[in-house]
Amino acid sequence: MTDDKGKYRINAVAEMTGIPAATLRAWERRYGVPEPRRTESSYRVYSDADIELIRRVRELCDQGMAPSEAAKLVMADIEHRHAPSANSADPYTHAAEAIVHAVQAYDPNQVENAVRHGMALGQASVVFDRVFRPAMIEIGQRWHDGVFSVGQEHMATSIVEAATNSMLRLVAREDADRTVVIACFADDTHTMGSLGFALHMASWDFNVVRLGARTPPHAIRQAVDELDPAIVGLSVTITPAGHRARELVEEYASACRDTPWVVGGHAATQLTELITQHGGTVVEGLDARHMRSTIEALVAKARKRRRPTK
Repeated sequence: MTDDKGKYRINAVAEMTGIPAATLRAWERRYGVPEPRRTESSYRVYSDADIELIRRVRELCDQGMAPSEAAKLVMADIEHRHAPSANSADPYTHAAEAIVHAVQAYDPNQVENAVRHGMALGQASVVFDRVFRPAMIEIGQRWHDGVFSVGQEHMATSIVEAATNSMLRLVAREDADRTVVIACFADDTHTMGSLGFALHMASWDFNVVRLGARTPPHAIRQAVDELDPAIVGLSVTITPAGHRARELVEEYASACRDTPWVVGGHAATQLTELITQHGGTVVEGLDARHMRSTIEALVAKARKRRRPTK
């Protein structure tokens, strides 16, 4: 555990971290990273935790990330660590269970009410990860086991997707200076996973452009050419058969050119070797913190590679 007591003056911290004192003051003023304690004489005193935070921001900057982006990422990481775990988050668990029970009752009004209750629990991306996603996984499993009918599954999907779209509209940032193009594989009709990914990307200050289900590689190529996105996100929930998988991965890689691209969805891990061979990155299974770190590193690396040399 790091010591959270302020004990280092700013000049000592500058020497320890390699960050000039003027830059440390600017980071504090602009980004709140860090916020050192003050002595009675108003001198800044930094703790071991402050120094660790500064070093993490510097590491991200050294990878090519802008200080503002690095500060946001580090602060988001801290918030994630301090958030209650899924096991202790009874309101989220109960909200997910309420949606499943409402679907079991085949009552769309009850489902709507349960979904609205879930939406009120907090940040949109957290609600998706801890309420909507687990609820839909359970509903899908019960449909697979023959407990729920296809009608019940479709009813739930329709209501939850509509709610997720509403949350996405609320968090969308049209003034974001980075764009992400999000789409489903050409043979894939399931959009729930891509919606969840869009929520995260919007909350991380990306302008989200969704192309929807069954997006062919040539549509990705056109979007890359016209929008110059910072990254492309693809969702695949059903593994394409045989040669079709290789064909699609090769064509998506070609369509993205030098734009980094990531793949999520239930079937992504089955295609990991093929995707990585063609320059893509699988993000399925990563928690939000690790997924964001992976994506920001890919974007920073691509930006650094594109930067003209003097």
